[in-house]
Amino acid sequence: MNPTTIAEIFRRFQEREPSPQTELDYTNPYTLLVAVTLSAQATDVGVNKATKSLFKVADTPQKLLDLGEESLKSYIKTIGLFNSKAKNLIAAAKMLVEEFNGQVPRNREELERLPGVGRKTANVVLNVAFGDPLIAVDTHIFRVSNRIGLTQGKTPLDVELQLENGIPGDYRLHAHHWLILHGRYTCKARKPECAKCLIADLCEFPNKQWD
Repeated sequence: MNPTTIAEIFRRFQEREPSPQTELDYTNPYTLLVAVTLSAQATDVGVNKATKSLFKVADTPQKLLDLGEESLKSYIKTIGLFNSKAKNLIAAAKMLVEEFNGQVPRNREELERLPGVGRKTANVVLNVAFGDPLIAVDTHIFRVSNRIGLTQGKTPLDVELQLENGIPGDYRLHAHHWLILHGRYTCKARKPECAKCLIADLCEFPNKQWD
């Protein structure tokens, strides 16, 4: 896809939603980190239901350690893979307290050292909490970017790097939010709703669905 078309796609996204926000509820960088960790293979709605009560009692790493792994499980048991997620969250909280003075680090390398935190989670935290113009490639972004012709990537990292190289700098901060929302509500996995799509005339997907 040529640079002019890419710029127009994101211009339209920005015009419709100038300041898109994550749909995960959080109160500080740490609760964002917890929410994003919990969101793997889970819906944002499901995570928000669980964290509504959790964050009232544990909104810092030390408070989560004080809560303990078994009690943590009682808050997040409705979320998929809650046992392994609880174990990772406790281990990550311990590392944050012992090595980072209870603060969420502001670089990807240190974030990825935390148990349960991969590149996507780190990118989300750095983008949303600290305003770094990074692209966090989830299943929606991977599907949408390849489908509409923004990228031709075989892995999430391929897609991330192609997006970062192709999206104009002015749009990069909010780009992953626009693409997530587009994939979640319009360019759906099973049947994209092309008739209501803001960028249907620019999209390179050959099998558009108009009904």
